Amino acid sequence: MSNEEQVKVLNSGLSPFGARVLIGLEEKGVKYEYQEENLGNKSQLLLEMNPIHKKIPVLIHNGKPVIESVIILQYIDEAWSSSDASFLPSKPYDRAIARFWADFLDKKFYEAGARLLMSKGEAQEEAKRDVIENLGIMEGALKEVSGGKPYFGGETFGLIDIAFIPFTAWFLTYETLGNFKISLDEKFPRLGAWAKKCMERKSVSKILPQPEKLLSFGLELRKKFVTD
Repeated sequence: MSNEEQVKVLNSGLSPFGARVLIGLEEKGVKYEYQEENLGNKSQLLLEMNPIHKKIPVLIHNGKPVIESVIILQYIDEAWSSSDASFLPSKPYDRAIARFWADFLDKKFYEAGARLLMSKGEAQEEAKRDVIENLGIMEGALKEVSGGKPYFGGETFGLIDIAFIPFTAWFLTYETLGNFKISLDEKFPRLGAWAKKCMERKSVSKILPQPEKLLSFGLELRKKFVTD
């Protein structure tokens, strides 16, 4: 890696947000150094690079930090714009739509999944309903935004795809801890076909953790924080 292109990622390997950043870099063909963070004992570098939130992921480009996964993805798209891969559409309105759905995933989809993992009783039942409802919303969005094409970006694997696909690795954990079935292929066939198409990409299959590993992590979290 040249002095002009020093790229480092601070991350936890189980984070869907960190996976976004790594997939984005892989798609652009950017070489990077990876530093795994112990979130129970954060490195001094992480605290220096993200002093406000003290969270991963952090992209460090030539010594300068960029934080928040969707912001990082847009930064990657702009910083390495000469690449054939572009994460955002060319038209301003279409770019706004892509940003809207990425924001929806962070504020609605992730939040419902987190509640499902960390609650019980009626609160968990409500979270399960929200997960299913949000999948239905994304199923409709895929049809509308893509125009019937394979990706949310149409023929192009773009911002919404990269923002969403890491969550699919958590579906086994959602199902197991919530005692229900998501059944993409049956209930959300467009999303089922989309997920398969995404997993064919080298960037995705290389970066996403095994669902069983996430399930073990989820079980430990629930055991630690959710009392019967």
